Amino acid sequence: MEICGVNTATLPVLTNPVMRELFAQMQQGSSAARDRLISGNLRLVLSVIQRFNNRGEFVDDLFQVGCIGLIKAIDNFDLGQNVKFSTYAVPMIIGEIRRYLRDNNPIRVSRSLRDVAYKALQVRDRLVIRLGREPAVKEIAAEMELGEDEVVYALDSIQEPISLFEPIYHDGGDPIFVVDQIGDEKNQDANWLEGIALREAMRKLGEREQHILNLRFFEGKTQMEVAEEIGISQAQVSRLEKAALLHMKRHL
Repeated sequence: MEICGVNTATLPVLTNPVMRELFAQMQQGSSAARDRLISGNLRLVLSVIQRFNNRGEFVDDLFQVGCIGLIKAIDNFDLGQNVKFSTYAVPMIIGEIRRYLRDNNPIRVSRSLRDVAYKALQVRDRLVIRLGREPAVKEIAAEMELGEDEVVYALDSIQEPISLFEPIYHDGGDPIFVVDQIGDEKNQDANWLEGIALREAMRKLGEREQHILNLRFFEGKTQMEVAEEIGISQAQVSRLEKAALLHMKRHL
């Protein structure tokens, strides 16, 4: 496979001892060692961008942005820290790609709010290295001298939107989508004639199917809430609901 003119099948792989030696040379001013570190870790970028394959972005663009994150990680890596380079680099590559996706997001967020969020992500990356674990929000907020609510609000504001039809669960049968988790209690049928026709068609269903459709479409409950109420799995609710709707269509 070729990305940005790079044949990924021929990319080199560096062992940890070789990498440590190259880092030592780079920190003494060797640009050749830096170039070898970049080319020797491009596979790391490839592994990261696979997580973003479903975003509709060009692979070449993601690869280039990921390379920027890789170069930043190489230039800032501290050999004195007892951590693998990949452990340090992967969050930085992911962060760079996420910043790119957010900056190209059609939903606009104020620059000041984005700046707080990006700083929080940078602080988070530093704390991961320092603490050796994922930091809590209160630790990030304390490091930034901000309130927890302000940090959470900033981070929430730059979350990427997802499709209502993105699958979130699959048990080998029908997948469950985000839209299946959304209930709308305000959604009422304004057309009373259509309502009568629907109720007539529902009378053709069994008692359990009628109950499920009543909960889902007249009370606005999610499939998860219906499953808990009647004591079956969410996947079963999904299958019964779809079968009932198909049966109703034959009588409408």
